[in-house]
Amino acid sequence: MSAVPDLAEMKRRAEALLPRLRERAVETETLRRIPDATLADLHAAGLFRMLQPRRVGGSEAHYRALVDIGAIVGRACGSTAWVLTNLASHHWMLGMWPQPAQDEIWGGDGPDVLIGSAFAFPAGRASRVAGGWRLKGRWPFSSGIDPSRWTMIGALVEENGAAAEPRVFVVPRGDYTIIDNWHAAGLAGTGSKDVAITDAFVPDHRSVTVGAIAGGPSPGSAINPGALYRLPTFSVFPFILSGVALGIAQGAVAEFANSMRARAATYTGKRVAELATLQLRLAEAAALTDAAEKTMLGDCAEATTLAEAAADFPAEARARWRRDGAYATRMCVEAVDLVFTGAGGNALYLTHPLQRAWRDVHAAGAHVVVNWDAAGTLYGRVALGLPADVPAL
Repeated sequence: MSAVPDLAEMKRRAEALLPRLRERAVETETLRRIPDATLADLHAAGLFRMLQPRRVGGSEAHYRALVDIGAIVGRACGSTAWVLTNLASHHWMLGMWPQPAQDEIWGGDGPDVLIGSAFAFPAGRASRVAGGWRLKGRWPFSSGIDPSRWTMIGALVEENGAAAEPRVFVVPRGDYTIIDNWHAAGLAGTGSKDVAITDAFVPDHRSVTVGAIAGGPSPGSAINPGALYRLPTFSVFPFILSGVALGIAQGAVAEFANSMRARAATYTGKRVAELATLQLRLAEAAALTDAAEKTMLGDCAEATTLAEAAADFPAEARARWRRDGAYATRMCVEAVDLVFTGAGGNALYLTHPLQRAWRDVHAAGAHVVVNWDAAGTLYGRVALGLPADVPAL
């Protein structure tokens, strides 16, 4: 695109894609990855680059863009939205890396290059060697890995046979193997396959500690001084995913309302829109999605305000953002449950969009970062004065 789109323009472009994304929803599930035509559409709209630094032609938008754009695309196809927000977030993260890593990736493969990820830190081990690191392991759930030319890998540094600090490494496509094991009931089109590394060398400039991107100045701040790249990566991580659940829920609520307006009950012939119980389901589902959206956007705004002021990120706020991202996702799951069960037997057909919304939103809610049990207990620990039990808070 000749002009860098701002958030308002990106939202318009995302809206314009929805008819095509709906048409490809079945194909996306069948392929178990995002179709090439959809990838081309997302590239042409500049959506993958929503959080990429302006200095390399990205939009460098407000962090809320992940929620806004993820929700819009999620109304049509949850799998497409999931891959979009995941891969877009990696441009944001790379903006925190040392300049040599940014120049190697964006300068070598171009600023449109896609970067995957696998952040299950215990799944990998790294050891120090001259000039860098040796990395090995096998990591699950690498969403959007098929079209990616690079991937970010989380692993634990091994010292004297014991796991120590967590680090993130960026490795090129030739250094890892994709294991085609993604056969899933929900978000089936995300291609969230395993990746494996037998033994790869990662130079120093392509690795950072989790602490280096945990809020405040990062190794990339010298060239990307904007507040976006001072956000605490894993504290606001839930909003990469929760916006997708929001879009799935919003799409399901709209589908339910539209389909019920003129529908007659199968056995009685009565107009179902007159049923008070159905009206209440719709009202509650809509209230849940509205509340979820306000929660997500409020937290994104709060985190950005702190980053703009170069303020500290209190442990309570970090834990609360993790809590809120998980709880907002939980509200979206509840909203879809309400309309799916209220839609009757028709929603069971594989041709009906509500069954896909139900499967996809439950798959989204299963991610550990938006899992309520994990995030709720994390917040409870911090609120009670106990240390956080996750290294990436």
